[in-house]
Amino acid sequence: MDLRPGHGSPNLAMDPQTCPWSPGQCWTRSLPTDNAMEGGAQQSSLREPPGPGGAEQEALPSEWDGGEGPPEVKRSQPLFIHGNSRTPPQQEPRASSLPSIPNPFPELCSPSNSPILSSPALGQGPPREGTSHVVKVFGEDGACRSLEASAGTTARQLCETLVRRTRAIHDHSWALVELHPHLALERCLEDHEAVVEVQSSWAAGAESRFVFRKNFAKYELFKSNVSLFPEVMVSSCLEANKSMAHSELIQNFLNSGSCPEVQGFLQLREPGRKVWKRFHFSLRRSGLYYSTKGTSKDPRHLQYFADLTESNIYYVTQGKKLYGTPTEFGFCIKPHKVRGGVKGLKLLCSEDEQSRSCWMAAFRLFKYGMQLYRNYQQAQARLSQPPWIGPTPLRSVSDNALVAMDFSGCTGRVIENPSEVLTAALEEAQAWRKKTTHRYSLPAACHSSPLSAAIHRTQPWFHGRISREDTQQLIGRQGLVDGVFLVRESQRNPKGFVLSLCHLQRIKHYLILPSEEEGRLYFTMDDGQTRFADLIQLVEFHQINRGILPCKLRHYCTCVAL
Repeated sequence: MDLRPGHGSPNLAMDPQTCPWSPGQCWTRSLPTDNAMEGGAQQSSLREPPGPGGAEQEALPSEWDGGEGPPEVKRSQPLFIHGNSRTPPQQEPRASSLPSIPNPFPELCSPSNSPILSSPALGQGPPREGTSHVVKVFGEDGACRSLEASAGTTARQLCETLVRRTRAIHDHSWALVELHPHLALERCLEDHEAVVEVQSSWAAGAESRFVFRKNFAKYELFKSNVSLFPEVMVSSCLEANKSMAHSELIQNFLNSGSCPEVQGFLQLREPGRKVWKRFHFSLRRSGLYYSTKGTSKDPRHLQYFADLTESNIYYVTQGKKLYGTPTEFGFCIKPHKVRGGVKGLKLLCSEDEQSRSCWMAAFRLFKYGMQLYRNYQQAQARLSQPPWIGPTPLRSVSDNALVAMDFSGCTGRVIENPSEVLTAALEEAQAWRKKTTHRYSLPAACHSSPLSAAIHRTQPWFHGRISREDTQQLIGRQGLVDGVFLVRESQRNPKGFVLSLCHLQRIKHYLILPSEEEGRLYFTMDDGQTRFADLIQLVEFHQINRGILPCKLRHYCTCVAL
């Protein structure tokens, strides 16, 4: 009997003697859609779930992949009915004689394919292929946006969708962060990780969530690898390769997708107790070990600690408050089998931020290997694409309707030649620069030029009146990378501003004071030796020149509204 869609009889009568399922199970049917019959396209679908009202529901996808040979009977799947002990075991399923009518509310009658009733966040097992799932993503301001994603949607694809929706500037520093507030744990998802699969590993009823934000340190190990892997922590590799320099050795490891052998002292929390002990750890090709006798590498003294391939590595955000960590540089190895609770977590603590960053980078290389390097290469390739290739988002949708015009004659005309457009843009920019210089050269009172005193409020790097503690937390969340900065209002000086800059994994603060000379307002950080007409000019200058700063301004902290 042909059981393909549209062939033979749609009715199935099952013999109770040959039926492989127990009487406590029933049948649900899957209706084929156009998307399911297109040959199994693997492009992931991301869309916002339909709102209440007359939104049309999608039919459930077919399970048949259209391969060679007779297809398997997968149009009907067993659905477990828990707690139904009153059904007589000898009752036979009757064949239905009613015609096949599409169900207008599949989420109410088919829990096995419903993104609401069978959401992975409810802890009901791994995601099923061909079904859509609701993924909630939060911004740093607490706002939430719900997206509907397929089981194969990756973190990179979801970030690109959110970049387009928020009209943010596209770069590879946008990341999806897995956050567990009740455990004070967080980690950045790799670009290739499946979002729905990660969500399905959460415990039911937990406060876990995804956060969309910047992470400038995501690929910093491929840019500043020498400072990320100090010589003291890779000394064993240097001893084995004495003919190679430190930078060359680390670069060879990264190019091959392998991890160097890292070693150093870490504080380890004893299971079930808030007691921390100091051990010497070593990350080798076979796994993570610690020595029970000082720094001894004798196999008799090495104790196997954790299987990193079956675990995820998290930063500990509130270690002293929740776990009593000796320092603020804690991290955690969380096995996949641990769904919720503190039991089963392997808590560690390093001496400083550089040591923690080295261990975290080494763990990522150990687990993902060459896949991590491919993610970095793909991110670089997307940035190098011209704007007319690929869906590179613009800051404003209305810019798509803009054209270059020439109003030098009696009537305006559209400039169609690209080289003429570029020349006209450069001439217009030069004309505006001359007007701006002339405006600032005119003697005027400070209150007569409010533009220069408030134009910085429109910039993404300006964060208004936030505290010093909030500034350090924000920069720490978005990556302790050289050149990450923001500008804020000073809390001590009501007329001043503060430039907060990260250098060598430490955050420094520089006071910006306004001053007046001959009726002109300017801003300075070095007692008037270098003066700027406004804060935008100050930031743009230090993006090109270091000046009195320890490094140039490279990345500005920003928060987008979802």
